[in-house]
Amino acid sequence: MILQPSIKKPLTRKGHQKLAEEYTRLVKITRPEVVQGIATAAAEGDRSENAEYIYGKKRLRELDKRIRYLNSVLKDAQIIDPQNLTGDRVCFGCTVRVRDEQGFEKEWMLVGDGESNSQEGKISWKSPVARALYGKKTGDVVLASRPAGEMEFEILAINFTEG
Repeated sequence: MILQPSIKKPLTRKGHQKLAEEYTRLVKITRPEVVQGIATAAAEGDRSENAEYIYGKKRLRELDKRIRYLNSVLKDAQIIDPQNLTGDRVCFGCTVRVRDEQGFEKEWMLVGDGESNSQEGKISWKSPVARALYGKKTGDVVLASRPAGEMEFEILAINFTEG
């Protein structure tokens, strides 16, 4: 099954769960703790030279930015379970094994916004490499334009399991 163009905000089931847990933790635990710390620091008097107050306000801005980002990713997200997908072409949620020009094999799972983590072998479905692989079959050779330059990949295998 190839991802339909009408799907604008796909997330894997595990990715959605992880992001939702982070959102809940930030909103219900972390943010209230930071707000309490700011209130305590403000009660100490002069705020202009109060490092705890200044740092607390900065931390609160960072938290609020992350909370807004997570909310935008989770809002209206379509959850896709890779185990329910089938097909012979690279699409969202699949794991693709490739061989690069130097003969090194790599394996990537195409995931949604906020889920990508190169250390875990998860790349955004919007990344240049994923876009080059999208819709291709096992045995196809693709040329991906990356910030580090163009690179050729041969698709060795495609599977639909969520790691």
